[in-house]
Amino acid sequence: MASTSMPGLQTFALSHLVRTGLRAALSTTLLLGLYYVVPIAHHPHASIALRLSAGLAFFVAVLMNEIRLISKHDRPMLRAAVAMATVIPLFLVIFSWTYLVMAQSDPGAFGGPLDRTSALYFTVTVFSTVGFGDITPKTDPARLVVTVQMLADLAVIAVVIRLILGAATRGIARQAESGE
Repeated sequence: MASTSMPGLQTFALSHLVRTGLRAALSTTLLLGLYYVVPIAHHPHASIALRLSAGLAFFVAVLMNEIRLISKHDRPMLRAAVAMATVIPLFLVIFSWTYLVMAQSDPGAFGGPLDRTSALYFTVTVFSTVGFGDITPKTDPARLVVTVQMLADLAVIAVVIRLILGAATRGIARQAESGE
């Protein structure tokens, strides 16, 4: 068991850290598992913008719920770790799913066919700003969605992480004020 004498920090038992790691791994595994098993509904006339907007609205709803849960949790920093293991993979899966649907609706949308793994790989290379160039958007709609992802990536890195850590800090401050 590790402890600290710094004010405002809690003593964390190793079991709490292990449970947090397991919850985070389970959250990520569940999201990726769903991504790989949920069938792709092919609706050629359905708007990609509408699908992406719905996915991003769902992402914002999950993020707001995670922030609420963090600030009320008895171990807010550990809950923040679970939140990060939920919201970042969810964000990546939303764009991966969008690219996958786009590639199935228009095989020429990208520089080659995309399956689930290559769509996820492409999403992660865009998110990490690596961009190897082996998969590239070839149509204007595909380029627009990739542009939206690049801008959203900046927001996720700058704003989402700050929101989650801010909620954890507020949770710790709440505990210090109430003497928990």
